[in-house]
Amino acid sequence: MSDAPLSDAETLKRQAAARALEHVRSGMKLGLGTGSTAKHFVELLAEKVQQGLEVVGVPTSEVTKAQAESLGVPVATLDEYPILDLCVDGADEIGPDLTLVKGGGGALLREKIVASAAQEMFVIADASKRVAQLGAFPLPIEVVDFGVAATRRAIERAAKAAGCHGLLTLRRRADGHVFVTDQGHVILDAAYGVIPDPAALALALSQVPGVVEHGLFIKLATRVFLAGADGVTVIDRA
Repeated sequence: MSDAPLSDAETLKRQAAARALEHVRSGMKLGLGTGSTAKHFVELLAEKVQQGLEVVGVPTSEVTKAQAESLGVPVATLDEYPILDLCVDGADEIGPDLTLVKGGGGALLREKIVASAAQEMFVIADASKRVAQLGAFPLPIEVVDFGVAATRRAIERAAKAAGCHGLLTLRRRADGHVFVTDQGHVILDAAYGVIPDPAALALALSQVPGVVEHGLFIKLATRVFLAGADGVTVIDRA
């Protein structure tokens, strides 16, 4: 953990993570999210573990696994603990009904599997992630690396039928090489701008051969912790 001062945005993320951590009890099996906000939760969780909190974490990425292990948080796999008490993760966008866009960090497949195995999913974020309508953040779509051009065309047709139009971009790393997920797949980022019906788009994408998973998380988040200038707001799914 760094002792460097946090930026305002990172401070808000940490505040949200701290509020979510208040609900963690000894004996819990926890899904550990991936990304800049989830990183704060793992750091704070590690401090509680050092103070005697007994938990087991199931990481959603190799990056989170390495972080947790380095900080002394016990980790396990979903095969060892197929039912989790709670999953805590961040989000790229949070809609009015707590439908999420996730996957900016590239771990959407494992994140969705882990979240689906948890009895509850807590989302931690700064207030800027809450939006009136999803779509400004490009939607990550994880696909197999065979026939990407054909899969892209099929995605475009499916999205059009769901009222979505926009450029699909193959994700690349900073060095220009194609980004590859922990499961060995690639990601197409869909710049739709607006997603008028997330459920319809989710269904359409799930039916495209070659699509492994998409970043729409529907009816998975049970509670959101949003940190802003006036503190942390807690929102429960209706």
